[in-house]
Amino acid sequence: MAFRLNVGQYFDAPSPIHALDARVKLCCALAGMVGLFCAATPAQLLLGAVFTLAVVAASRVPVGRVAASVRPLVVFLGVLSLFNLVFVQTGEVLLAAGPLTVTTGGAWAAVLYTIRFGLALMLGGLILLTTTPTQLSDAFDRMMAPLARLGLPAHEVAMVFSLMLRFVPTIADETSAILDAQSMRGGGLDEGGPLRRIRAIVPVVVALLASCLRHADGLSRALDARCYEGGEGRTHLHEQRLGRRDAVAAAVTLAFLAALVALG
Repeated sequence: MAFRLNVGQYFDAPSPIHALDARVKLCCALAGMVGLFCAATPAQLLLGAVFTLAVVAASRVPVGRVAASVRPLVVFLGVLSLFNLVFVQTGEVLLAAGPLTVTTGGAWAAVLYTIRFGLALMLGGLILLTTTPTQLSDAFDRMMAPLARLGLPAHEVAMVFSLMLRFVPTIADETSAILDAQSMRGGGLDEGGPLRRIRAIVPVVVALLASCLRHADGLSRALDARCYEGGEGRTHLHEQRLGRRDAVAAAVTLAFLAALVALG
């Protein structure tokens, strides 16, 4: 049984998006996603689609790879679209079949929210495809550094964030191996009735929990062997500096947000 996640799987390519500072990429992506969620007119959706596709093209990441990063959430988008189509009852009636009524407002809501989420997910997935986990954790560490003065363990939180990104693909691969092993033993999750499928989940969860605890124990021993003591006094091998390319990216993002406001 295939079980793959693209979270944390970096795609190397010589593109201007890869060369951006990770802090700028995170801020621009967050601003772009907020702008996409605020889009409410066809013109704004079209502008958001053009902006997202332009960023994808500039990243030189294959479109299929970007689409694969949001593929696990396609079912969620389909359910969201269906709920809006059925439960939003505004505007003129387009279709009436018994208790089911589809209106112009419901159809527009289904299209609007599906495109919104789809474009926002593509931007979020592109960040993970164009930024290594180390760059993300360093950027997260630098952005949270001012909070360390208030007593927040910023470096430790960034370290946990980095480890999470690194271990998601590993845990996904182990989950796939466990599911395959259970299927070979006759305990597949896609066989039998609902009660049998629920019971089949228990050994998978237990084996996966044991695997996670084993990884956590090995990681703690490795950190202890390397005398890891937290973030105080630590330095970075690659110092992050903002450049002209980062300023251009920020300006383009601000122009996109201003155009959204103007179209709204």
